[in-house]
Amino acid sequence: MDQSASRDYSNVAVLVPCYNEAVTIAKVVDDFRRVLPGATVWVYDNNSKDGTGDIARAHGARVVLEPRQGKGNVVRQMFRDIDADCYLMVDGDDTYEPEAAPKLVEPILNGSADHVVGDRLSNGTYGEENDRAFHGFGNNLVRWLIKVLYGFEYTDVMTGYRAMSRAFVKTFPVLSPGFEIETELSIHAVDKRWRIVQIPIVYRDRPEGSESKLSTFSDGAKVLGMIATLFKDYKPLPFFSILALISLVICLCIGIPVIAEFQATGLVQRFPSAFLAMAFGILAVLLFCCGLILDTVNKGNRRDWELRVVGEYERSEARAQRGGEAPANAGANA
Repeated sequence: MDQSASRDYSNVAVLVPCYNEAVTIAKVVDDFRRVLPGATVWVYDNNSKDGTGDIARAHGARVVLEPRQGKGNVVRQMFRDIDADCYLMVDGDDTYEPEAAPKLVEPILNGSADHVVGDRLSNGTYGEENDRAFHGFGNNLVRWLIKVLYGFEYTDVMTGYRAMSRAFVKTFPVLSPGFEIETELSIHAVDKRWRIVQIPIVYRDRPEGSESKLSTFSDGAKVLGMIATLFKDYKPLPFFSILALISLVICLCIGIPVIAEFQATGLVQRFPSAFLAMAFGILAVLLFCCGLILDTVNKGNRRDWELRVVGEYERSEARAQRGGEAPANAGANA
């Protein structure tokens, strides 16, 4: 017997950001209402032209229109609007198995994790179903960068199937407007030392008639830009130290021949090279000082954020003692 059928998931909110998913949204809503009895399925319609919102509403989802285009904008508004003890985010394209949902939300509900990642890669199903070679390469590149920069190894970074705790969601500042949101979630979870659990899931390719909105190269470039931006914001001292080191190397490459010439002849004949080397040397010092200053500011911001997290945990505990609340105050434009 399926244990999830006898469990009440009324404290779970299923978040489905959607744009033109009329082909699949009915099945997605029906499936998640079936596997998570009592959970509220929220479909945020991001200016769909094919009636996605109407179909979702007819199948029992709570539908909200989000006019700002982009998945990151949708997720930002979802996190602001919806109150729940556990948030399960899933794409509306029917590529993620609904049967995995109870496994993803369980570590959140039992308090053993704050961020649960649905891993499509470790069991090989993504490689078998996905025929877009550069998507797999991009995922591996981002995984490698996060491992190098943050020391944590994700098995799947770009997955859209995740479960999150209330404290994680309500203290997460969404910066990205588009498909970079998965990368931002992954890096934030590592940088802020949230408890992360990775659970293998089955991936299936989009059904016939459903089209991906992801642009491999343009969205891939945005993801890499997001990694660089978050590295600068979260780890300013290492970031600016790398830039300072590059400037110092350029300074030495230009300046050493000038110094060697001076030692040999007692004359400085290449003044432009000397001034350029000096400029890069000064730049190296300034970059390193910027890193030190911003690192101090970042530590102060991190302390303030930790206090916010403690306050959010206290509010979550008080909410649980009251028996929970309806996961909604997003009805203004529902």
